[in-house]
Amino acid sequence: MKNLLLLILSLIFYAWGEPVYIFLMIFSAVTDYFHGLLIAKYKGKYLSKFFLLSSIIINIGVLSFFKYSDFFIENINFLLGTDIELLNLPLPIGISFYTFQTMSYTIDVYRGKVQPQKNPIALAMYVCLFPQLIAGPIVRYESIEKELIHRRVSLQQFADGVNLFVIGLGKKVLLANNIGLLWNGIESRSFTELTVISSWLGIIAFALQIYFDFSGYSDMARGLGKMFGFNFPINFQYPYISRSISEFWRRWHMTLGGWFRDYVYFPLGGSRKGQKKLYRNLLIVWGLTGFWHGASWNFVVWGIYFGVLIALEKAGLSKILLRAHPVFQHLYFICFILIGWVLFVFEDLTQGLTYLSIMFGISGNQVLDQQTMYELYTNGVLFIIGIMGAIPIGKLFINRKIVRDISPIIYFVILLLSTAFLVNESYNPFLYFRF
Repeated sequence: MKNLLLLILSLIFYAWGEPVYIFLMIFSAVTDYFHGLLIAKYKGKYLSKFFLLSSIIINIGVLSFFKYSDFFIENINFLLGTDIELLNLPLPIGISFYTFQTMSYTIDVYRGKVQPQKNPIALAMYVCLFPQLIAGPIVRYESIEKELIHRRVSLQQFADGVNLFVIGLGKKVLLANNIGLLWNGIESRSFTELTVISSWLGIIAFALQIYFDFSGYSDMARGLGKMFGFNFPINFQYPYISRSISEFWRRWHMTLGGWFRDYVYFPLGGSRKGQKKLYRNLLIVWGLTGFWHGASWNFVVWGIYFGVLIALEKAGLSKILLRAHPVFQHLYFICFILIGWVLFVFEDLTQGLTYLSIMFGISGNQVLDQQTMYELYTNGVLFIIGIMGAIPIGKLFINRKIVRDISPIIYFVILLLSTAFLVNESYNPFLYFRF
């Protein structure tokens, strides 16, 4: 009964925004429910692999149709000079996330890591579970298999969930939204009006915005999960304290990185088949990671950019970094991660490259002007709070009795301020909804 009620609530939640595409999600759940049973029934036989491939093809086919159709049509038109009309399909919210979840289920059934779920309501609820449905984290079936059938919520677990949800809400509403306003203001200007300092200020603002936006959503999802008796995986682990690009991707969107590692990188051979194939595997995985984020060439370039950097680190750059001073290591990381965010945020690669030329003083723009000074002055405190929130500085105080004593007040103030901002502000996007 608990699963049925939660399934109904999840479907209502999703239908509130996209009533038509609720049938697409139900189709994914039903398809993989039967595929899981058939894969297990014919385990060790050819038909098991056939049904696994069938599941993968259907899932990737549905994702590709809704997410990448127009991308492929545009490129065919460009290459062949044709005039095929675009489909202009609205992207179903969260399709990239729940598709990867259902694929992990059937693959793990085939590998024998999990038993097929015989209760269709339980599996449908796993696919449609509303807290993490829209933007992750990507929850594998094996991590909540037992909780789908047997789960109990203690008062302490519910309280922990509320606290985690409030922290995530504060990250999103108080930090991401306000820092994002600065980035939007800088991005919307003509590039001729930007200065070198304002271009760096803008992309740092975007880096903080996307972190607090996405990690805030993940915290809210994990908090809601705890309230319902689920323990979803951590998705972020203070990524901006990293000292290399490899370390960053072990800390950022950890569930996506783990998915590509276990279901693409390792099956390709990982690092076990020599250096050449290691670099090939890295470029394949990171090209796919970029393409997963969006149907645009800038995302592919963004993914390959990180694949090349990680390959260079594995080729010997990491050894050089280890011998360098920690300050230099962090400067190296910050510089290259911000370049990556430029490639990510500008879907027009020409605009992205122009922005980079301003950042590095190649375009001849001014270094500083009064507008930039004003932005630095008016956003200085917000930037300091954002940077402090992005590093584990709170752990220095977490065990102190006074902090534990006043923590209910802190959570209440965050909730009160977040509610006030939500009521008064119309700017409230979730950046990862479009992925």
